Amino acid sequence: MVEVIRTEAATVAFDGTVVLDRLDWTVQEEERWVILGPNGAGKTSLLNMLSTNSHPTRGNVSVLGNELGLVDVFDLRPLIGVVSPRTTSLIPSTEPVRDVVMTSAWAITGRWRESYEDDDLNRADELMRVMGVGHLADRAFSTLSDGEKKRALIARALMPNPELLLLDEPATGLDLGAREALVQRLSVLAGDRSAPVQVMITHHVEEIPAGFTHAMLLRDGQVVAAGQIDATLTDENLTKTFDIPLSVSKVFSRYWAFAV
Repeated sequence: MVEVIRTEAATVAFDGTVVLDRLDWTVQEEERWVILGPNGAGKTSLLNMLSTNSHPTRGNVSVLGNELGLVDVFDLRPLIGVVSPRTTSLIPSTEPVRDVVMTSAWAITGRWRESYEDDDLNRADELMRVMGVGHLADRAFSTLSDGEKKRALIARALMPNPELLLLDEPATGLDLGAREALVQRLSVLAGDRSAPVQVMITHHVEEIPAGFTHAMLLRDGQVVAAGQIDATLTDENLTKTFDIPLSVSKVFSRYWAFAV
């Protein structure tokens, strides 16, 4: 299989404080990974490297066969779709949802003088349909609910046909209905073998879409456990990760955890 991500002793430190400690990790083509851990575990630092917004302090990180520090990240970034809270703040409030999605083809926010072909329009419409926001195409982005915004931003991230999709806590702040609508769409995406490799960061096992294949648990910058998802999301591993006795169960291909 093709390696999409490889980290070798990847370490991130700020002002002498290590926030990610000698991470060895490999992601293969067609895998879907979820990364869980408490605040301060190193999840955001890892995502920043995978999105090429930062480099390791020590060690090596390769994304899509390109080692950070030896590649022009501006050539690499169009191959990586990113959905994060920061993206929302960059979208002009009056931008129609269709333009929010389409402008990703030019790696910009806010439509200006760029031109689009019918294929671009058709792809944007199809992605909005898949993410359940097709009927909102002409609405201003600011008028959408939080859940609708998240699904529109995932359509936007997929617009350039990336090879890697990074999801930074996509369900944060959503109510139960909006969370389940989002997870349902992400489950469909996870099951699509033609979709890009997916890496999602979350704090909550109930937010893991069905179809995710692997999990990594982080605590204090170190890996507690990593591998096939069913073998990784155990009572023992989650208890070590979150420092509280936890019991995990799986119902209808979804995970749930409770304190015991």
